Amino acid sequence: MSPTSKEYAEVEPVSDLEIFGAEAIGTFILVFSAVGTAVFAGDKVGNLGVAMAFGLTLAFLVYSIGSISGCHVNPAVTVGQFVLGRLSVAKASVYIAAQVLGGLVAGAVIYLIAQSLPSYDRAEDGLAANGWGEHSPSATEGPLGGTITHGYGIGAAMTVEIVFTAILVFVILASTDRISSVALAGVSIGFALAVINLASIPIDNTSVNPVRSLAVAPYQNGALPQLWLFIVFPLIGGVVGALVYRSLFARDDRLQS
Repeated sequence: MSPTSKEYAEVEPVSDLEIFGAEAIGTFILVFSAVGTAVFAGDKVGNLGVAMAFGLTLAFLVYSIGSISGCHVNPAVTVGQFVLGRLSVAKASVYIAAQVLGGLVAGAVIYLIAQSLPSYDRAEDGLAANGWGEHSPSATEGPLGGTITHGYGIGAAMTVEIVFTAILVFVILASTDRISSVALAGVSIGFALAVINLASIPIDNTSVNPVRSLAVAPYQNGALPQLWLFIVFPLIGGVVGALVYRSLFARDDRLQS
């Protein structure tokens, strides 16, 4: 999830098709591996295991496709790069289209696998979608299917998505900056996502990535009406993170293309 930098462009230019392929495959792997862990093994590994699945997957993706596309695999990161002037509208559109495609395919595959288990109940088990109120992971149900006690509210979901996405984007930009130890970027970025998930899974199941939310919302009852929040507020967080990074690093390193 490092930026598409001038260094990459100067050493070995990559085509839009290569970027599209890398981002689509990378986003598929992130959603399938990490969300898949929550769906298939969440009751066995717990929130810590799910958080580590997100962090470790992102870490190895940084080293796998970082030199091709910068490994955004998240529209919030792409929007942050656009705000910094490193991507044109056309190039950002290539990134986001690839991310959406990869995420949607991953969500469909996760659902295909999950529903093949006879005991799987879509209404009861869902697909690790994001939500607030009665769809928050902290919501509880009364005995024998009684009244649902709502979990964290919409304000909490908005706040954590802005704050944690801003933190993630800032860490990505700072870790891959020229004055940083870029060789260790994958480690810091992966651990950042893991910690973010640890803190926010109980609140809204952690998005900080609109595609992660979009990929599974169609397969969980009640998730689609709340999906807008997990698209809009991570994007706002991406902009905030990029602006904080620029205010601290204060250099004009925009692509001159």
